[in-house]
Order: sequence, then C-alpha cells, then structure tokens
Amino acid sequence: MSGLEGRRVLVTGASSGIGALVAMMFAFRGSRVVGCGRCWASPAGLAACQVMELAVARDLTEPGAAADLVAEAAAKLGGLDIVISNAGAGWAGPYESMTAAELDWALELNLRVPMRLAHAAATHLRRARGQLVLVGSVAGKLGVAQEAAYSTAKSGLNGLADSLRSEWGPQVAVTLVSPGAVATPFFERRNRPYARHWPPPIPAARAARAVVKAVEQRRAELYVPYWTGWVSRLHGGLPGIYRYMASMAGGPTQTV
Repeated sequence: MSGLEGRRVLVTGASSGIGALVAMMFAFRGSRVVGCGRCWASPAGLAACQVMELAVARDLTEPGAAADLVAEAAAKLGGLDIVISNAGAGWAGPYESMTAAELDWALELNLRVPMRLAHAAATHLRRARGQLVLVGSVAGKLGVAQEAAYSTAKSGLNGLADSLRSEWGPQVAVTLVSPGAVATPFFERRNRPYARHWPPPIPAARAARAVVKAVEQRRAELYVPYWTGWVSRLHGGLPGIYRYMASMAGGPTQTV
C-alpha cells in the first residue's frame, strides 16, 4: 500500500502541465484528489478529470475564490491532508514595458493566491498534521532578466515557506519545490515563448514526480533538476562570482 493511500489532496493549476500530472500521480497512488483549474479542455486536463473526485473550474484571482475552493474541497473529501499550490503564470519582456495591470496580475496569481490558499487551508492542515506544498521556481531563487515581476512573486514564496515552517513547526510540513524550465503549456500561454538554447526544458513528468517525492519524504525544499540547487547556493554564498558567471552565460533562465 502506498503511503499516499487515502490521503485527501487539493491541487491547483491541475488542468494542464505539472498540476495535471501531479493530480494523476496522487490518484494512481490511492489518494483522493480535488483539482482546480481555469479550463479542463486540454488532453491532460480531461485525463486528470477521469481519476479525480472533483474538478473545479475557477479563476483563483477572483475575490474569495481561494477560500471558497478550500471549503469546497474539504467538504467533498471530509478534510484536507495535502494542499499543493501549483497555479501560476509568467510574463517575459523588459520590466518597464509592463503595464500596471500586468504587474498586479503577476503578483496576484503567483504570490497572493498561494498566500490566500495557505491561509484558508491552515485549520484543515493543522488538524490533519498535513502538508502544504508551494510550487515555486528557480527564478524566485536567482532573479531572471526580463522576468522581474514573475521572479519577484516567486521569491515571495521563499519567505512564505520559511515563515510558515517556523510558525507551524512540526505539526504541518511546509515544502517549497523550485523547478527550472519545464516543458509545459506555461510558455505557450505567456506573452513570449521559451527561446533559450540552454538549459533545455525538462519533461513535465519529471517535475511532477519531484512534487510527489517531496510529499512522500516531507521535504522542506526540493530543486528540479537537482543541479539548479547548486546554482542557487552559489548565488547565495558567492554572489559576485554568480553574477559574473550569469552575465557570461546571458543570465539565468526561468521555470515552470
């Protein structure tokens, strides 16, 4: 029997990409899954719908949407053991070319929505001694040229994860998963496709397996691919050397 058997799981961003695969992987391991996405018409979304207990179509940037989703999922499953905040979207281009509305949107979806989700789920996770998983980004660890708003929002998840670990202690595990570039519809939906030759995007299934692994091991933090963690440590420990190397390579790349 899987250690995830019977676990009550909520996944956001579950209608495509990493989220859809995560939802299916948990379901195949015997978990009871509620997924949330904006549109379930993609092949991955339709496949996820077949194995979840409930698929919710909702824009989580709408007022009250995160709290309503948590309440609906908890009612359907009889509580929550695991909440995976995966929904997000990018924007690429010169920072000064972003409109005020685009800046607000980037922060809303990539930072404020995860904060509201964690806030709404706190009581359920405490009761279950459960786990919160925040799907961040290597961009939030390093900062990425022409992705300033996205990088800033994702970096906020680092602070959220650290703060909640300190506040919730061992009662609730708080996990930050930081993927590098991943081959998902993420790049098709933002205003600019992925154009870098290196590093090549990793398969979405690899990133999804990392999320599952992080839950199974109750990890505090996980990078995927693993070598991006060393880049992040270089950035933190030897920032001058990191900046020089990044400038020679054309700057770090983005994620999910």
